[in-house]
Amino acid sequence: MSDARVGLTVVHRRYVPYSHAHYAGNLVDGAYALGLFGDVATEVCIRTDGDEGLFASYSDVQFRAPMKAGDVLEVTATVTRVGTRSRTIDFAATVVCRGRPDRGESAAEVLAEPVVAVTATGTVVVPAAS
Repeated sequence: MSDARVGLTVVHRRYVPYSHAHYAGNLVDGAYALGLFGDVATEVCIRTDGDEGLFASYSDVQFRAPMKAGDVLEVTATVTRVGTRSRTIDFAATVVCRGRPDRGESAAEVLAEPVVAVTATGTVVVPAAS
């Protein structure tokens, strides 16, 4: 029997402020993406179960490309498995816009080819259905 919640996808977009630059070259630490994954997972749980749920674990996290202050990230969460109380979710943080300080202090551009910066698989838990 198929569960209609499998395949549900939630998308958030977030501008990365310069106050979050952590390393040289305005690089942002990878934990920034994990925080965004928690936010989008919360909406997934609300939509699937009417509860904010709790993040239980990550089974895989891959840092694939840099995230920088001035980026616009598209963060996607897709439900891949529904258990009794657990939900497995695939995540991606993709850079869709990037600041261009080489062109001016506030210059930026939409990337012709978005860049996948971070991917992960995680598990959330929700209260038992009553």
